[in-house]
Amino acid sequence: MRNDERFEIQRAFDLLPHVVGASWTAVWFRMKGIKKPTREEFREKTIEYLRLVEPVFDSYPKEEEEFREICKYIEFRKKEEYEKIRSGENKEIEVRYDRYVDYG
Repeated sequence: MRNDERFEIQRAFDLLPHVVGASWTAVWFRMKGIKKPTREEFREKTIEYLRLVEPVFDSYPKEEEEFREICKYIEFRKKEEYEKIRSGENKEIEVRYDRYVDYG
């Protein structure tokens, strides 16, 4: 698969974790009155909210030949993003956590 064929999916996975996952997570903790969640709690809640958009990840027909490669790439990238969040390697999630704990 060429880079230009997966460019838009790459950009979506660059943004969705912090725009959807971490934003909804911060609001959830704020509404619950939890000012200092652990990093692990924040990361897991971020993944929980990101999983709510998974129907979009599965929206291309896997059984159609022209979509097989992009579907495989989406599955790979989804797993990679979840692991990066869990391990603290997604720097944008870590920045959002720090900001929430500092300014919550």
